Amino acid sequence: MLSIFNWFGYREVNHAEGFRLIKQAGFEGVLLWWDFAERGEDYRKQPELARREGLWIENIHTNFEQSNHLWEDTQEGQAVYKYYLQCVEDCAAFEIPTMVVHPSYSFGALPPTSPLGLDRLQRVVDRAEQKGINIAMENMLRPEAIARAAWLLEQIESPRFGLCFDSGHHHARFVQTPETDLFARFGSRLMALHLHDNHGQSTSSDHPDEHLLPFDGTIDWAAQMRKIAETGYQGPTTLEVENKGHEETPPEEFLALAYERAVKLEQLRKV
Repeated sequence: MLSIFNWFGYREVNHAEGFRLIKQAGFEGVLLWWDFAERGEDYRKQPELARREGLWIENIHTNFEQSNHLWEDTQEGQAVYKYYLQCVEDCAAFEIPTMVVHPSYSFGALPPTSPLGLDRLQRVVDRAEQKGINIAMENMLRPEAIARAAWLLEQIESPRFGLCFDSGHHHARFVQTPETDLFARFGSRLMALHLHDNHGQSTSSDHPDEHLLPFDGTIDWAAQMRKIAETGYQGPTTLEVENKGHEETPPEEFLALAYERAVKLEQLRKV
């Protein structure tokens, strides 16, 4: 199955039109940004709109901007905990099998680990086990965030708690710090994919996380997809791309090109 993030770079496209274009391009599945800040629209309407177009909902991506607060004994920390619990309930209610979480926010200081933070996340995983929902922890760019994700995967040994592998984050970081390879350590617990390209640390951009279409950057996709296949992962081949480098391309044409690239990746999984 081929899937794509419902946010693919065109802010002028609303949910209903986006899902129609995604299906028209050939994709069978979609993952959803699950937060009230989603372009001013009611994010809870997304499942109905997506299924109306015949799309399978692979997972939801939780908001990560407040994730650092999870470790703090503050109102903000309690709010993050309650938000994660609500996401589990939402997944169960809308029959969505997986939620993706970040171990930290991409910017700012990462608070130290705390027994409270670990207990909160354990309780969220416990609730996910009860509801039959997967929680996939994403590998990040910063070494300290990658270390935090690895620690959590070691601490919480649950069949419902695993890895979301982000190819762009991995490529941009692994070049300089190969010891941060979460995929090598936890590939057997792979639950979701975020596939996109970049130019590693050689990019002229201020931030290497470019979210390019596969084959527009420098990732060795034959090697990457072979490694994914070797884990035994049977889930969708999923893109998390934006239209960088294709800003003047109409959205339907960009999605058609994205679908072509996803087909190539799927074929490489089978080689």
